[in-house]
Amino acid sequence: MSCFIKGEGWGLRCASLNLGTHAGSGFAWWPVQKSQKLKAEAGVNCRSGRFAPDIPNRRMEKVVYLSLGSNVGDRAGNLSEALGRLEVLGDVVAVSSFYETEPVDFTAQPWFLNCVVKLNSKKMPRQLLRAVLSIEKKMGRRRIKKKGPRIIDIDILLFGNSVVDVKGLTIPHAAMHIRRFVLQPLAEIAPEARHPVLDRTARQLLDSLPPGQTVKRVRKP
Repeated sequence: MSCFIKGEGWGLRCASLNLGTHAGSGFAWWPVQKSQKLKAEAGVNCRSGRFAPDIPNRRMEKVVYLSLGSNVGDRAGNLSEALGRLEVLGDVVAVSSFYETEPVDFTAQPWFLNCVVKLNSKKMPRQLLRAVLSIEKKMGRRRIKKKGPRIIDIDILLFGNSVVDVKGLTIPHAAMHIRRFVLQPLAEIAPEARHPVLDRTARQLLDSLPPGQTVKRVRKP
C-alpha cells in the first residue's frame, strides 16, 4: 500500500486504509519532504500497524496558530484562563490583542472576544486536538447548539506547513481564510504566516476580505 504525505517536515504513514482510525492505531509520523509519496517498505506489517525499524518516530517542534474565542461570562477572564492552560501543550510565544467581534453564522447571540496564539509544540495534530478539546471541557464548555454561545472555543488554524484532512480535523482550518475575526489577530502577530493550500499570507488574506463583520481591537491580554 502507499499513502500521500502532506506537510513539510512531518509525514503520515497509514497502517491501514481507514484514515479515520484513532491516532496511535493507524498512524506514524516522521520527517519527510513536502508532498512526497512513499511506498511501504519491506518489513512493514500493515495489518498489525508495526513499522520498519529504520523509520524514525521523532517529534520535532512545530509552529502552531490557534484561535480562541469566548462570549459567555467573563470573556477576557476566559481567554486568559485558556492561555494559561495552553502552556502545558508547548511554549506560548505570542498572543494577539483581544478583539471584540460580531457573531457570524448564528448571529442571535452575544458578541465574542477573540485572539490568536502562536504556540511551539511537539504534539501531533490529533494529540493537539484532543488536548484543546480537553481544555474546553475542563473550562465548562457544553456543545448544546452548533455555533451557539460558548465559554471558550479553541480552533487549530495552522500546524506548520501541514495539510491534514481526516475525520474530525481539518488543517488549515476550513474557514480561516474568510473570517476577519481570525485573520485580523493572526495578521497582527504573524502577517507572513502562509496558508499552505492557498499559498497566501495572513496579511494578503485579510486585505482581500470584503467589508462585513465588525472586528474591533480592545486591548492586549
